[in-house]
Amino acid sequence: MSITTEFKEFVSRGNVVDLAIGVVIGGAFGSISASLVNNIFMPPIGWLLSGANFTDIATTIKAAGPDGKGAVVIGWGTFIQSVINFLIVAAVMFGVIKGMNAVRRKNEAAVEPAAPPEPSEELRVLQEIRDALRTK
Repeated sequence: MSITTEFKEFVSRGNVVDLAIGVVIGGAFGSISASLVNNIFMPPIGWLLSGANFTDIATTIKAAGPDGKGAVVIGWGTFIQSVINFLIVAAVMFGVIKGMNAVRRKNEAAVEPAAPPEPSEELRVLQEIRDALRTK
């Protein structure tokens, strides 16, 4: 089998295509959640904290030199925004999985197991004999 044929078989499998679609949608959702955090959640939180802009919250370890370069800054605010972004994505994914599980459980409950077949006449007679022998 040639490498080209094997590659076509690999790509045509549903798992690879599903994974590619998931990555693309995940990237798009990431930008949406980042916008939600940066433009919707963080401004009111900053306002509640006396107008603080989270992207401005930082600790300077080393100031910039005369040429404006070489500063060492720890961006706490950007980190906090990233944590909030992660929590939003995790909460949404939890909701999606929880909803999918509820639908799956509902579908499984709707499909009732088939009733066991009635035992044959021979089996019924053998069970009666067994039961009669137990009582003696």
